[in-house]
Amino acid sequence: MLKMKQRKIILYIASSLDGFIATENHNLEWLFAVEGKNDNGYSKFYETVDTILLGRTTYDWIMEHEKNNFPYIGKECYVFSRREKSNTEYVTFVQNNIIDFIMDLKHRDGKNIWIVGGSILINILLNQKLIDELVITIAPVLIGKGIPLFKENDNNIKLNLKKINRYNQFVELSYEILNYNGI
Repeated sequence: MLKMKQRKIILYIASSLDGFIATENHNLEWLFAVEGKNDNGYSKFYETVDTILLGRTTYDWIMEHEKNNFPYIGKECYVFSRREKSNTEYVTFVQNNIIDFIMDLKHRDGKNIWIVGGSILINILLNQKLIDELVITIAPVLIGKGIPLFKENDNNIKLNLKKINRYNQFVELSYEILNYNGI
């Protein structure tokens, strides 16, 4: 029996060295203050995806800081929200059955799927064993407290380090998830 190839869901995100993706008030000044190299590999990664997943808080932050200039034009973009919102020219909002919705996306033809953030969406997808790869760029900053990249969960996830890239002060770690049942 032939196994149908599934698209990969990849978490591609930046984190402080102590594991936070933002301060408690969703500030990212610490991230933009670090000296990188060119675009830190973003353009190369961006070409490997055609579908983007965002939590509503992440989407709202992007729209506020990009002054409503949506940065992912040309990609299929889905925003997951508990509150009902109207779709826009560039974004489809999803409120219900997100696991079924994402499983359907994985089985469609296309490139990889990028989870931009946030931590609630990441946690849901990890708990449902739907993330295939993690690409985490570590900034040499200790925030102390804030929004954690990973929330506490019951998974014991085994990873395989695929590669390491250095972009001046940033270190990018790429892992594939080997299994969600531990070692």
